[in-house]
Amino acid sequence: MDFFPILILVLVIGIFLFAIGSSLWQWQWNNQQPIQTVAAIIVTKRTHVSGSGGHNTSSLTQTSYYCTFETRSGERVELRLSGREYGLLAEGDRGMLRYQGTRYLEFDRMGDRGMDQASTF
Repeated sequence: MDFFPILILVLVIGIFLFAIGSSLWQWQWNNQQPIQTVAAIIVTKRTHVSGSGGHNTSSLTQTSYYCTFETRSGERVELRLSGREYGLLAEGDRGMLRYQGTRYLEFDRMGDRGMDQASTF
């Protein structure tokens, strides 16, 4: 009996189960963290494109969007967010950041009248 196909199948199933387990663990860990609301400034934005990169393979790629926020205490927090949210935010924006663990919840930009609360970094 040839064990190579069985080995490949076990490896594929193992990788699949590991990915599901990691995602569930991260989801559970985030749920146990307190929701934090802090004054923050967006210091940088970045994207990460993953997938195959051949000719006409746009349907096989995925773009992840990240923003790095700096709080009053100087702590920097990089959070993944949706493409829509990413497009609405700009480096240098100040406001109130809500997040839970590694989960981005909301960034409420402050206009000129609310800048006193978020401008003391």
